[in-house]
Amino acid sequence: MKIAYFDCFSGVSGDMCLGALVSAGVDFDRLKAELAKMPVTGYDLRCEKGKKNSISCVNIFVDLLEEEQPARGLADILQIIEGSDLPGQVKDKSKEVFMRLAAAEAAIHDTTPERIHFHEVGAVDAIVDVVGTVWGLHQLEVDQIYASPLPVGRGFIKCMHGIIPTPAPATLQILHNVPIYGTGVQNELVTPTGAALLAVLAQDFINLPPMIVGNVGYGAGKNVMEHPNLLRLIVGESYAAKIRGHHHICPHGHKRVHTHTDHTHTHEPGPGHDHCWRHKGGHSHDGREHDHHHDQNHCHDHALDHCHCHDHDHDHKSDK
Repeated sequence: MKIAYFDCFSGVSGDMCLGALVSAGVDFDRLKAELAKMPVTGYDLRCEKGKKNSISCVNIFVDLLEEEQPARGLADILQIIEGSDLPGQVKDKSKEVFMRLAAAEAAIHDTTPERIHFHEVGAVDAIVDVVGTVWGLHQLEVDQIYASPLPVGRGFIKCMHGIIPTPAPATLQILHNVPIYGTGVQNELVTPTGAALLAVLAQDFINLPPMIVGNVGYGAGKNVMEHPNLLRLIVGESYAAKIRGHHHICPHGHKRVHTHTDHTHTHEPGPGHDHCWRHKGGHSHDGREHDHHHDQNHCHDHALDHCHCHDHDHDHKSDK
């Protein structure tokens, strides 16, 4: 089972997500080609490799080629995504992120999501960041996504509505039920787009789970800070899934394969070994009936008096 873990020690934004994905192995040229499947023009997607505090990273830029972009509401963006040739899962999750963004902006401005225009999240930038991030995770064939608790800055930032506090009101609205903590950094660390991406995509916000590290990527933020302004993405295999398999070897050569809910056993008795068994939740060895319960798939090896092989069914975009 493949895990993607967003280590947000300097927060998260949409372009940082894209940079981290490319740094972790997503092919940039293919990413551009996939994004071109949407009827969105007037921009150029650019990738630069660099370093922050001597850590190599990828910086993604969405350069607008046309000063004037059409005003786009939620319905417009959903139609753009739905009308593309992108995979169905990518379209569904991307739309969910934009609906989360629109609901938050609507709550802050006391209106409805349908009346929200995405100027504050950059429209084109947000479309590229959101859809690109969702597609990148899909391309990496990630099964589970987790993120660290999110650090937030303090102070004020300038937007089209004037001076507002950071975290931005829309960001905090998005992050209901998400663990955050203050850092004292006088800057915006978590943008609305970054917040919406992780609020929708991450199964939980936890410390780094047990995993076997595969690829690690670093996506650069735009602001220069004392600390490395990077988003770290760690991709690897679940360690818990790996250790579910273990094998037991028995002196008498008895082997069994179990499938639950109904048990199916295959036995190869050793010399002098008499075996009887029952099914549907309990079985009996040498006339002794006992219950047998397993919560996970596993395969055992042990030097006891019999051997089991089990197979179970269980179940705002802002340049930060």
